[in-house]
Amino acid sequence: MAAKDFDYEGFAQNLAMQAQELVPQEFNDEQKQYVINTLGNFSMMAGKTLAEDKSLNFDAEQSTYITQIIAEWSFHKSVDIIRSGIPRQYWDSIMQRIAYTIFEIAKQTFAQGLPTDKIIELIEHHVNKTYVEAITELKDKGIIDEGLMEFAASQSNMNKMAQEMQEQAQAQAQQEQDAQNLPEGAQNPVQPVEGGAVTQPAEDPNKVGSKSLKLATVAMLFNRMNRDRVQTILNKFDDDDAEAVVKYMQVPDLEKKVGAQNTMRCLYEIKMHLPSSTDVIPDKVVKKIKEFAAQYSEQELERLLIKERIGVKRLVFSALEDKFYEKMPPKVASIVASHLQSIV
Repeated sequence: MAAKDFDYEGFAQNLAMQAQELVPQEFNDEQKQYVINTLGNFSMMAGKTLAEDKSLNFDAEQSTYITQIIAEWSFHKSVDIIRSGIPRQYWDSIMQRIAYTIFEIAKQTFAQGLPTDKIIELIEHHVNKTYVEAITELKDKGIIDEGLMEFAASQSNMNKMAQEMQEQAQAQAQQEQDAQNLPEGAQNPVQPVEGGAVTQPAEDPNKVGSKSLKLATVAMLFNRMNRDRVQTILNKFDDDDAEAVVKYMQVPDLEKKVGAQNTMRCLYEIKMHLPSSTDVIPDKVVKKIKEFAAQYSEQELERLLIKERIGVKRLVFSALEDKFYEKMPPKVASIVASHLQSIV
């Protein structure tokens, strides 16, 4: 029977509202709205199906979890696809394939009663597989070149956010350590989050201090990632922080204990303390390429570029005419320019 008591409309609207605080600052208004609308629309459609399709046999809690997974991946992959530089007219078709994949894999794995970590691992695998297949098809059709395809495939907002959380948690730890080293009476009182403040990871993460809350939030994110990828990132952590994150990952019902409000507050705080990224300026790319090309004669330059893709050649020779090759996204062009400067 369908999950009739699942308020999917309110849940989807709440998820979209929360997403407004997390959209990358460097996005323009249209890009920000695309992320929010994509997340909201896919959440609403999934929730409606789960609540009304009589052939499904999920309760309200399972339906909520599946919808949340779709919302989170819709957020991350829509951010990835915008950063990738793929033309706007292809965003929707790629995102629709991803949302359909998530929904189908989630339905199958939940129906089979698989463990949560296995479900998350399978969904991540199929999401990334679908994304790469979609952009590979664009390359095969000649819509994008190989350089753009590789750049698009390298995008991972989920990994980026996890790394940013870890860096912010470490910065917070340093601040707390510095405060402890102040002369007696000079310390500023620590403001606890809702519910008080304790510091042991094994306890209720809804009652943690600022640093602990960040580490618990990192653990929540890691619980949705492939274990091998998690270990790779954890290897870069401070030993004590890594141990704390692992302990939080083992806390039953971590998301419920931290609470959506605390999680969103933590994510927003991390986001606000990160340096804002700046867009790549085409003029700087042109200047960088001209500096590289100035070292060679035209014939030498042609020999150096003989094995490069046609898009790279057009980027270089356009730059020599003080023009930017507009068919190549600025971020990709910047990577190419750095590659060229490394040529000996």
